[in-house]
Amino acid sequence: MSDTARPSVAACPACVATPPRPESAPEKPGRLMLSLPGIHCAGCIATVEKGLNALPGVHEARVNLTLKRAAVDADADITAEDLVAELDRLGYEAHELDPGTIAATETDSAGRDLLMRLAVAGFAMMNVMLLSVAVWSGAEDATRDLMHWISAMIALPAVAFSARPFFVNALSALSARRLNMDVPISLAIILAAGMSLYETAMSGRHAYFDAALSLTFFLLGGRYLDHRTRATARSAAQELAALEVPRAVKLEDGREVVTPIAELAIGDRVVVKPGARVPVDGVVEIGTSEIDRALLTGESLPVFAGPDSDVAAGEQNLTGPLTVRVTARGEDTRLHKIADLVALAETARNRYTSLADRAAAAYAPGVHLLALFAFAGWMIASGDVRLSINIAIATLIITCPCALGLAVPAVTTAASGRLFRKGVLLKSATALERLAEIDTVVFDKTGTLTLGTPEMQGLRDHARTDLALAAALAAGSSHPLAQALAGAAAADGVTPADVSEIREVPGYGVQALWGGQRVRLGRASWVGAEAAAEGPATWLQVGDAPPVRFDFTDELRPGAAEAIGALRGAGCRVMLISGDSDRAVAATADRLGIALHEAGALPEDKAGRIEALHREGHKVLMVGDGLNDTGALAAAHVSISPASALDAARVASDIVLLNGDLTVLGDCLVTARSATKRIRENFGIATAYNAIAIPIALAGFATPLAAALAMSISSITVSLNALRLR
Repeated sequence: MSDTARPSVAACPACVATPPRPESAPEKPGRLMLSLPGIHCAGCIATVEKGLNALPGVHEARVNLTLKRAAVDADADITAEDLVAELDRLGYEAHELDPGTIAATETDSAGRDLLMRLAVAGFAMMNVMLLSVAVWSGAEDATRDLMHWISAMIALPAVAFSARPFFVNALSALSARRLNMDVPISLAIILAAGMSLYETAMSGRHAYFDAALSLTFFLLGGRYLDHRTRATARSAAQELAALEVPRAVKLEDGREVVTPIAELAIGDRVVVKPGARVPVDGVVEIGTSEIDRALLTGESLPVFAGPDSDVAAGEQNLTGPLTVRVTARGEDTRLHKIADLVALAETARNRYTSLADRAAAAYAPGVHLLALFAFAGWMIASGDVRLSINIAIATLIITCPCALGLAVPAVTTAASGRLFRKGVLLKSATALERLAEIDTVVFDKTGTLTLGTPEMQGLRDHARTDLALAAALAAGSSHPLAQALAGAAAADGVTPADVSEIREVPGYGVQALWGGQRVRLGRASWVGAEAAAEGPATWLQVGDAPPVRFDFTDELRPGAAEAIGALRGAGCRVMLISGDSDRAVAATADRLGIALHEAGALPEDKAGRIEALHREGHKVLMVGDGLNDTGALAAAHVSISPASALDAARVASDIVLLNGDLTVLGDCLVTARSATKRIRENFGIATAYNAIAIPIALAGFATPLAAALAMSISSITVSLNALRLR
C-alpha cells in the first residue's frame, strides 16, 4: 500500500488518544527561548510574533500564551539581546530562558499514558455493557455463557492494561507496609475480574466484568483530571533555573567574546551592558550604573553600582556598562541558591496529607476486614466456598471508594469554577483544603500590595519653572522615578524647558545646560542634598541653588485595603515582610493599617520567617510576586500570586489572581472554608451509603446490577452536594 493510501485516523482508541510523535525532535541550533511575563491576550501574541518574524535572520517565532513564552528559530548570529531589544521597542518585557533547562517541562508523558489507558477502558466498558444488556434482560444457558465469554475476552486485557496505575501504586504502598486508596480499588478490580472468569467457566449466572471496567474507567477519569490540575504547577525550581542567563560577554585580551556560563572561571571579567541581566555573582571593577534588584530583594528603587560594588546573577543593569569580576557562577550564585531553597520548600510542602488521603488511611483497612468477615461468616454459615467468595467480592465492589474518590474532586471542581469566574485560578488539588486552615497571612510589598510603579506626589506644590526643567531632564533618563516625573508633568500640561547638552551620568542622574547654568536631576548625594533625606525621591539642582526634592509614593494595588479588612474579619493575623527599606515598608504598612511589618528581608529570611511561624503552630498564607518571594511562597502552607508576578513566582504559588485585584482574597478564604465543609459532608454521605449498602452486600443481595446502581446513586448524591458551592 502506498503512503498516500494509508488511513489518516487510527482505529485503535489508544492510538486516537495519543497520536504518534516524531521519532526525534532535536533542538535546533538557532532556537532561542524568551519569557514574556507581560503578554495576556491574542493581540499580544499577534504583535509579538509579527514583530519578531519581521527581523532579518528570524525564520519563525511562535508564542505560547499559557506558558508566556516565545520560541524563536533564527540564524546563528541572532542573539537573545537582539530579540529582547525589539520586544522592548514593541512595549513588551522579555527575558531569555535556557531551552535545555526547560525541555523537561514540555513533556507530559504521564498525562498521555493516563489518557491512553482511559480511552482503552472506556472503549472496553461500552462494549461489555452492550453485551451485559442481554444478560440483564434474562438470557440463559448457552446465550448467557457466550455473552460472558465475549465480555471476558474484551475485559481482561483491558483491565490488565488500563488499571496498571492502580496496581503499581497499591504494590508500592504494600511494599512500604502501608495502605492507600489504591489498595482496595486494585483488590476489587482483580477479584471482580478473576471471580467473573471463574463464574463464566462454571456457567454461573452473574459476572462482574462490566463493574470492573466501570470502576477502572471512572477512577482513571478522576486520576487524569487530578493529573492535569497538578501539571499546571510545573516545578518552580526548574523555572528559576531557566531564568539564569546561559551566556556572558567575556573579556579576552581586550576583546568581547560570548561565552557559555559553564566555561567561565572565578576571576574572569565579563561585560554587562545597559538593559541586560547580570549573568554571574561578582564585583564591579569598571563603570557606574544603577541596578534593579526588585526581583531578588524586593527593593522598589534601583541602587547605585560602581567600583567595588557587589552584583548578583539575575539583577538588571539599567543605565551604564559595567565590567564585573566573577566571584561565583552557575550553581554557586545567589539565584541558584534561591532555586535550591524553593526545591527544598516544595518537598516539605508536598508532605501535606489531604483529607482524601486521611480518609483512605481509615477506609482501606475497614473495607478489607469487612470482606474478610463476609467470607468467613458465609463459610461458617453455608460451607459453600464459591458463594462465600462471591459475597466477599460483592462487598468489596459495593464499598469500593467511588463516592470517596469523588468527594474531593467534585467539590474542588465546583469551587474552582466559582473562583475562576471571579478571576482566581487554582493550580493545586489541595490548595482549597490548605487555604481553609490558615490563621496568618504574610504579604510582600513591592508588586503585591503595591504596583511597584512610582507615582509623583504634590506636583502642583512645585514652581512651574522647576517642573519644566525637571520634565526636560527626566525625558532623557530611563530611571523609573524620572519616567514617573516626566509622565506626571506631561499629564499636567507642563512644557519641558529648552535645555542643551543633555547627558545621562550612569548611576547618578541627568545633567544639561539651561541659560548658561548647569542643571542636574538625580541622586541626593550628586546634587549636594543630605543623604539622610534620600528616599523615594529625586532632586533637581539649578546652578548653585539649593536642591529641590520631588517626592514619590508606590501606588497601592487595587483592592489591597479591602482584602486586608476581609482577612482580618475572617480572624486572620496580617503581616508585611519585604526586602524594601524601612521607610518604604513602614509607609505602606501605615497606609493599610498593618501593625506587624519587617523590612530589609532577604529571600532566605522570608522563607525562614515562614518556617518559624509554622514551628509556632501557625498556618501561613503567603502572597507575593517576585523572585525573592519564591522560597517563601513554596515554604508557606498555601501561597497566592497576582498574574503580573514573575513566572517563577506564579509557578511556586498554589493560586493565581488572574485580574490582579486583591479584593477577591476574602472570597477565596470564604469559598475554601465552605468547600472544606462540603468535602466533610460528602465523606458523611459516603459513610451513610456504606452503612446501608454493606448490610445488603453481607446479606448476599448485591448482584452486579444492584452494585452498579448503588455506586451510581452515591456518586450522584456526592456530586449534587458539591454543586451547592456554585
